[in-house]
Amino acid sequence: MNFVFYLTSAIAVVATAMVIFHKNAVHALLYLVTSLLAVAVIFYQFGAPLAAALEVIIYAGAIMVLIVFVIMMLNQGDSTVVQEQTWLQPRTWLGPALLSALLLAQLILLVSSGKISSNQTFHYIGPKQIGIALFSHYVLAVELASMLLLAGLVGAFHLARRKKIDSEGSSNAY
Repeated sequence: MNFVFYLTSAIAVVATAMVIFHKNAVHALLYLVTSLLAVAVIFYQFGAPLAAALEVIIYAGAIMVLIVFVIMMLNQGDSTVVQEQTWLQPRTWLGPALLSALLLAQLILLVSSGKISSNQTFHYIGPKQIGIALFSHYVLAVELASMLLLAGLVGAFHLARRKKIDSEGSSNAY
């Protein structure tokens, strides 16, 4: 099991480094999803299937969709159509696809072997306990995180709208 952990950790580190060093936002987004999937596999390996599912649903799902919408709202114009066509070529998504396929193979190995972790004991925490903790002890942190995401989305929308209005030449078209 240690080999699977180290391989998954290496995938997470490589994917995260690719997020940092990519200049293209869409490429970085693909590697970010791969990194989040690697973290979900690590959660699953250490006996936290609920945390792994939440990692995939919340981070790799919802927040990535939010980021895609922000990228779409920024709408860089007609000059990006050619650039978007180059993004669809296989060399663009080959790296994230290979890393994700490796993660899928590791997850299948973990599920088929039936072992989560061989030398550690874990206390199971179910969805009820997580819900009670999130909405009692950590309710302020949850609300602050949601407000931060909303503020970022509204800010990106207004920046994109202002840029579009300024380029059209009318400043009172709100």
